[in-house]
Amino acid sequence: MAITKERKKEIMASLENIIRKSKLTVFVNFHKLLVKEADEIRKSLKNEKVGYIVAKKTLVRKVLDNVDIKRERPALEGELALVYGEDLIVPARSIYDFQKELGNKISIMGGIFDGEYKSQEEMLSIASIPTLDVLRGMFVNVINSPIQRMAVALGQIAEKKV
Repeated sequence: MAITKERKKEIMASLENIIRKSKLTVFVNFHKLLVKEADEIRKSLKNEKVGYIVAKKTLVRKVLDNVDIKRERPALEGELALVYGEDLIVPARSIYDFQKELGNKISIMGGIFDGEYKSQEEMLSIASIPTLDVLRGMFVNVINSPIQRMAVALGQIAEKKV
């Protein structure tokens, strides 16, 4: 069933609003994704305050042409969904986790990060940034490492003197 011009204008206005307000928008290809899997993805993303919308590529391209974004837009091949959010990392990381879980059914094609188009490789590197808790743990480990080594050395010295 064809979409009316009014409905297309509503969709384009919604897409433009999403792209302008989101700090991160990920272009996702979902090939042979089952409805059950798509619902699971939507629920999971919603719990993380991340949006997921499917739109026609022609409408998305028109909106992207009207929005001022730096660099060159990545190719939008296959079925297109937009994953977006206010966080600079969570949308990409969340969809990347599903990409690892579901294999070739869903994949990151690129995106918009802080007002610039990013390629697939750049978005994958953003998606692989550890969570804040993991980064804090790594930092504590780095700080704690010299202290542990010193304690081991002092323990060895104490054993030699006895």
